[in-house]
Amino acid sequence: MGLLDRFWGWLGVREEEEQTFMELPPGGYDRESKSANLVSIHSGKNLKVMVCEPEKFEEVQALADHLKNRKQVILNFENTAPEVSQRVIDFISGATYALDGQSQQLGRNIFLFAPSNVEVAKDHRALMRKNPVQVPDAFKGDRR
Repeated sequence: MGLLDRFWGWLGVREEEEQTFMELPPGGYDRESKSANLVSIHSGKNLKVMVCEPEKFEEVQALADHLKNRKQVILNFENTAPEVSQRVIDFISGATYALDGQSQQLGRNIFLFAPSNVEVAKDHRALMRKNPVQVPDAFKGDRR
């Protein structure tokens, strides 16, 4: 691994890939055999979610480091001063954008920031509750 690759890895831009090799059993694989061995390959990487309640702006660098290390960050601002909350959200939103991540507001004072390796899917039922389908007046009449 070159110096430049280590530098990009340190920044969290390029992730080192682990390769796992498995040996076939002696005698090879028999396609006609009904009792073929099935092997499950697990990547061995556990995704972590960091749940934080920041109290001061000085904690924001550690939160951004979690994102750089490909960890999801959930921030709870229920006990944080509003001006500190706004500064933290602004900083972490910028870091998330720079890392091609996504953000989502989960509650009134709870936010999710995810790196680019995590897809944030929205629940279609929640979207329907927020934006109910508007029925045109022509369909509201008496149906028989």
